[in-house]
Amino acid sequence: MPNLKEVRNRIQSVTTTKQITSAMKLVSASKLRKAQDNILRFRPYASKLREIMNRVASGVDDLPDTGVFARRKPDKILMVVFSANRGLCGVFNANIAKQVTSLITGEYSDSFKAGKVDFISFGRKAPDLLKKKGCVFAREFNQLIDKPSFEEVAEICTNIINEYIAGKYDAIVLVYNQFRNAAMQVPVNEKLLPFALESGKQVTGTDYILEPEREKMFELLVPKTLKLQLYKALLDSIASEHGARMTSMHKATDNATEILKDLRLSYNKARQAAITNEIIEIVSGAEALKG
Repeated sequence: MPNLKEVRNRIQSVTTTKQITSAMKLVSASKLRKAQDNILRFRPYASKLREIMNRVASGVDDLPDTGVFARRKPDKILMVVFSANRGLCGVFNANIAKQVTSLITGEYSDSFKAGKVDFISFGRKAPDLLKKKGCVFAREFNQLIDKPSFEEVAEICTNIINEYIAGKYDAIVLVYNQFRNAAMQVPVNEKLLPFALESGKQVTGTDYILEPEREKMFELLVPKTLKLQLYKALLDSIASEHGARMTSMHKATDNATEILKDLRLSYNKARQAAITNEIIEIVSGAEALKG
């Protein structure tokens, strides 16, 4: 049985850990509320824009096969990877690393072996986890995880679109955690480019009079839709991070509480055993004096 001093030290250590995890849980819950509001308010706007764009596209006779619509054999790939700047958020970062690993060993294995897969990072943890796999992140925008800015994301997206149009890349892939709720984040990968209409979304119906003409409006809507898609992935990732961290810290706090119960029980047993031994020694000494 451990002595009293060892148990007391462990109780003090676990109590301190519990205070830290509890504080981190409260901080994450506060940040999650704001991040969740941001993504939930943003999704209807992005969805409606996509619906409008599909309606406009339904009146275009022939969609072009150039620019963002150009479909080439996926040889040169750009992966935009969203992770966290910090840890202590469960499997949030590990799931992203697994998703990227699955892509570079599966669908894009030939391109990766040929050194034709480039990476962009939003968050420090993805490069740390993936550098052992041979992934080299040429550009990092880690500051946007803490302070998301649509203007900066739009500028980054414009550069990516220009690189795609110039033929530097044949496909642009986003890898991020999609936010469902505080306890559930789903790692996904989706293509940013080449741009494609959603299946079955070339709607027909009321023939609206549009100004400017459909073709011109379509050219304006596509870049905006791509920028919103990239920004939505960032907001999804941020909300998922805070949800994962809050859940992880909640579980850590509960575990610390259970450990403290066991330690206090062990402490009381050790203390009772020490008292019993002292009583036995006193009684034994008294009996010896009488004899």
